[in-house]
Amino acid sequence: MKLSKKLAAEFIGTFWLVLGGCGSAVLAAAFPDVGIGLLGVSFAFGLTVLTMAFAIGHISGCHLNPAVSFGLWSGGRFSVTELGPYILSQVAGGITGAAVLYVIASGTAGFDVTAGFASNGYAEHSPGGYSMLAALVAEIVMTFMFLMIILGATDKRAPQGFAPIAIGLGLTLIHLITIPVTNTSVNPARSTGVAIFQGSWAVSQLWLFWLAPIIGAILAGVVYRWFEKE
Repeated sequence: MKLSKKLAAEFIGTFWLVLGGCGSAVLAAAFPDVGIGLLGVSFAFGLTVLTMAFAIGHISGCHLNPAVSFGLWSGGRFSVTELGPYILSQVAGGITGAAVLYVIASGTAGFDVTAGFASNGYAEHSPGGYSMLAALVAEIVMTFMFLMIILGATDKRAPQGFAPIAIGLGLTLIHLITIPVTNTSVNPARSTGVAIFQGSWAVSQLWLFWLAPIIGAILAGVVYRWFEKE
């Protein structure tokens, strides 16, 4: 498969993840009377990955996330020469998804992008008021577990054809646990897309949502490589 086609698939997939996942939080989470709440937002993120894994997994591997690309590289499943281009495509897709969401969300009276726009945060910007240390630990551990699910589910020894379901449900579970802590990132591209439009505190705290997921993902790659040794 040509790299250009892989990058296009990553762009579209990450676009869908941000529009679908963050869109559910911005547009539907607290909609009057029929809001989907934390449970609905968690499933929305999981469903974006599940649907894209079936749609583009055979094209690009369906990373949709710089941390996933780092973790697959660390686990010996992904070439370092494609790491940079994949990350750029993912971030571009995330920003484009956030841009489309902004256009839609701003079409109603009272919309205020500075209120959060599904951005990730810690301390006073954590939904539950969790500290920077709590956010750092949560994002490292949850990304570690996410990559363990991905690496395990896509292992040649695992049952074939079920990886998208395990990965999508894994991301759903991660959101169910950590939305109160950080609004759940485990994905620097997702965090970057909405932070740019939020424009203030989300940008200043963005460093954590790059650093922690990448650390967790690389650690998972190292650990899973150990499992693969005879």
